[in-house]
Amino acid sequence: MPLLEVRNLSVRYDRAQILNGLSLEVAEGEFVGVVGPNGAGKSTLLRVISGLVGFERRMKRGTDGDIVLEGEVRFAGERIDALPAHEIRRRGLVHCPERRRPFRELTVQENLLAGAFLSSNKSETQRRLEHCFALFPRLAERRGQIAGTLSGGEQQMLATARALMFEAKLLAIDEPSLGLAPRIRQELFAAIARIHAEGVPVLLVEQEVAQVFRMASRNYVLSQGRILAQGSGASLMADETLRAGYLGL
Repeated sequence: MPLLEVRNLSVRYDRAQILNGLSLEVAEGEFVGVVGPNGAGKSTLLRVISGLVGFERRMKRGTDGDIVLEGEVRFAGERIDALPAHEIRRRGLVHCPERRRPFRELTVQENLLAGAFLSSNKSETQRRLEHCFALFPRLAERRGQIAGTLSGGEQQMLATARALMFEAKLLAIDEPSLGLAPRIRQELFAAIARIHAEGVPVLLVEQEVAQVFRMASRNYVLSQGRILAQGSGASLMADETLRAGYLGL
């Protein structure tokens, strides 16, 4: 049984079809990449999986707009597409969204502790805090610094670490390298690789195609809301039409 299973997923915002009959899965212990051109539906996919699109749909009821969501999302054998986002998070499916979004007025450590708000185990929270500081030494150096004053790369490290402050059974990360300098990107990708090596399955959405193909054991290529191709990085790179038309390589 897959850890995460998405079946025939379609999402429409008003009249715009964002996802169209999409299916994918992530197994226990797997590192899966999702790549594709801008506007392919990659971020919407993660927002559906984590329950954020369901929240948006409930908020828009009674307005002129509408969000239509069809299909199924199952996590650890349980159907979750009708659950609110906090219940999905409680089950261990963790979404680290793009654009970082720290609590800007709080310190680095306060931001991390906010990520553990569902936990009542203080000793476990402290252990996870120290583990995050070990994964991201820059954050340890800046634990008392106001998050809004961090660099973009440091804010992305903070967002990733905050996602790990409550037990993650699957970490879904959206465009972590967006807008970062090459050296910071490599530092961040190395930390994500360590997280996976410690046993956390990863679903990574990313524009850096070559980097994703080096890290992930299996990949999906999205285009116009559909799965265009899937396979190992090597097999996808060997397809010249795919490389030129959809991967930008």
